[in-house]
Amino acid sequence: MTEKPTSRNALYRISQLMGFLLGARFFVAILLTFALYVSTFFLFNREETLRNFVFDYKVHSIIICSVLSILAGGIINRFYDKEKDQLTKPFRSRLQNFLKEKYFLTAYVALNTFSLGLAILVSQRVFVFFLIYQFLMWFYSHKLSKILVLNNFTFVILTLYPFFGMLIYYQTFSLKILFLSIFLFLMLLIIDITKDTLTRNADKMFGYDTLANRIGFQHTRSVLLILQIITFLISIILSIGIGFQNIMAWYFLSTTAVLFGTVFMLFRNQKNDKFKSLNLLRLWIFFGILAMLLDGIFHKYPWLI
Repeated sequence: MTEKPTSRNALYRISQLMGFLLGARFFVAILLTFALYVSTFFLFNREETLRNFVFDYKVHSIIICSVLSILAGGIINRFYDKEKDQLTKPFRSRLQNFLKEKYFLTAYVALNTFSLGLAILVSQRVFVFFLIYQFLMWFYSHKLSKILVLNNFTFVILTLYPFFGMLIYYQTFSLKILFLSIFLFLMLLIIDITKDTLTRNADKMFGYDTLANRIGFQHTRSVLLILQIITFLISIILSIGIGFQNIMAWYFLSTTAVLFGTVFMLFRNQKNDKFKSLNLLRLWIFFGILAMLLDGIFHKYPWLI
């Protein structure tokens, strides 16, 4: 007689855990952590050996602060978007309802506090850097996410903010990194605007002023086409500039085909085409991280290949 309640209790606890992880966007944070480590060691860090990198506590501390702040940002964004998410993400919302709001808010304060505590141990500048980051994430969730165009640009900037921090830390500025930054900025902007076309009704209902609602899907699609053409040109420049002996060059060259595919799906506009386009672009960014990892290993440690 005790097995059923125990099983039910275990399932309830698992649901609570999954609700919290989804609420904090834990899986997005894992992906960003992986991207931070790959880009830091293979892009920003040009001279440091693997041994020195592994034992560089400042770098690990900055990345940990970034991850904790991202988790906290996911929680506060979920807090302000709760009603909208019940329409656009019903399964996730049901899981999150297993936990009371006070637990999410407690976790939000704890994550931010721990992040700032670790940051002050590194330096005062790192502390200020993450204090600004945390404030901007709260302000985005509270106000900026409902303001036309500013919501899209702020989302992209906040996503790239930790990478900007590592760039400053290593002081690695080059034309290649500039074009890479523009490429990633455009890809994330395209993804965010495409996402808005999927949530038009919920956005309109809850007062989120997006391009899809302000100018309609047809004109938003034209904006996406312009952004994709610019991204296409940046991809060609990067593939030529990097050189075709590098894996990353072939990645950027292949990006042109991916962009063509998303344009085709957007203009065909059949059922689930926008959703497929969105996920294809997200998946392609992940492939870009893997390409950078393989390219970095090939050039730094060719004996491993």
